[in-house]
Amino acid sequence: MFQEMRYRGPSLDELHENYAKRHQTDEAAPIRSTHEVLIDAPVERVWALLADPAGWSTFAPAIHEVHVAGDGIVAVDTRFTWINGRTKIASRFAVVEPLREITWTGSAMGSRAVHRHLLTTREDGTTLLRSEESMAGTLLGLFYDSAKLHTELTRWLDSIKTAAERS
Repeated sequence: MFQEMRYRGPSLDELHENYAKRHQTDEAAPIRSTHEVLIDAPVERVWALLADPAGWSTFAPAIHEVHVAGDGIVAVDTRFTWINGRTKIASRFAVVEPLREITWTGSAMGSRAVHRHLLTTREDGTTLLRSEESMAGTLLGLFYDSAKLHTELTRWLDSIKTAAERS
């Protein structure tokens, strides 16, 4: 347990380049979760929601003050900042494969994370959306754990599902 609390993980740059860009989370991170949801909407609609960070607050009210660098276009290595609840997060897109995967890395309050989203079109026209996230940071486990992360991932995917199905 003590070793897990002391695990800082790789640097943010290494996490970005050698994990996220290679379609991986940090399997050694003490805080990890995976969740998936079946969405009764075409993949294009689900992608449009994920690839528009400035619009996340329309379906996920805890998210606000999203600022995407440059011209606001989501692309590999584009940086963005956002607030989730009361936590300000500095992020950077690592994978942007339209209609298939969008992944970013981020840091907040000494923690570092990889957050992947995988989209699969099913034969019946629905979309399977899978989210995987890993988090690490010294002493992060004192106030955050995998169960809390799983609750957040479930809430996030459910909000995307509701928005995509409503559109």
